[in-house]
Amino acid sequence: MEKTVIAPSELIINPDGTVFHLHLHPDQLTDRIILVGDPGRVDMVASFFDTCDFEVSSREFHTIGGTYQGKPIMCLSHGIGPDNIDIVINELDALANINFSTREVNDRHRQLTMVRIGTSGALQPELRIGTPVIATKAIGFDGVLNYYAGRNEVADLEFENAFCDAVGWNPLWARPYVVNADEQLVERIGGTDMVRGNTISAVGFYGPQGRQLRLPLANPDLNRHIEAFRHDGRKITNYEMESAPLQGLGRLMGHRAMTVCSIIANRMNAEANPNYKTAIHDLVGTVLDRI
Repeated sequence: MEKTVIAPSELIINPDGTVFHLHLHPDQLTDRIILVGDPGRVDMVASFFDTCDFEVSSREFHTIGGTYQGKPIMCLSHGIGPDNIDIVINELDALANINFSTREVNDRHRQLTMVRIGTSGALQPELRIGTPVIATKAIGFDGVLNYYAGRNEVADLEFENAFCDAVGWNPLWARPYVVNADEQLVERIGGTDMVRGNTISAVGFYGPQGRQLRLPLANPDLNRHIEAFRHDGRKITNYEMESAPLQGLGRLMGHRAMTVCSIIANRMNAEANPNYKTAIHDLVGTVLDRI
């Protein structure tokens, strides 16, 4: 069987042999990966490592690789937003499953385990600040997954249709998609002390999450409809910006992926805690012990 060869225009490899945006070599990739948004948070995660074997920085993509409890691991920052997730997951998969010398897709698939640790705003009044919430289902408002074949095969179409009907989805916006986190990974990371939630990945921070500053909103009642939405007893718990494309692309590519966020604001109670770093530090330690 003829092997698939990836053209130079489709996978750009830097002159030093690293992948285009992340500037990582294939031999630096580890099977377990912690993802964070803030490049500065990578140093905090790496402070837990037993060893730090390499460090690479390029734009918002900052990576430190080493070991934790004797096992290889790396922490990578993806920056803000779903478009960055599209870059990061595609390039991590390329490092795992494409031969950079021949540009051929490898015969044997390498599965990665990726856990994103982030911050989030709650959409239900009972979710207190500091609560860790797993995106058991992630609802993508970004449209990233809609550009890939197989989107419907990994999406919860019943949930998606019920949600669009209930909130009066604007046809000018990208069609939402709903994707489950990897079930085994959720059980391993979540244990008995993390909330299983249904998380929206928004395409922006202000208007797309219902925040109004000087510009009026196209649908000022959207968050009220989202808060009231129920499907098979499930309700939407929180907003963030990356879990849906991470979990959707992970499923399409055959990787294990999930997101857990610490609640730093409650949109319904109009509360926020900018001093959230202690909660994130504790959450990082828990995830590293369980991944």
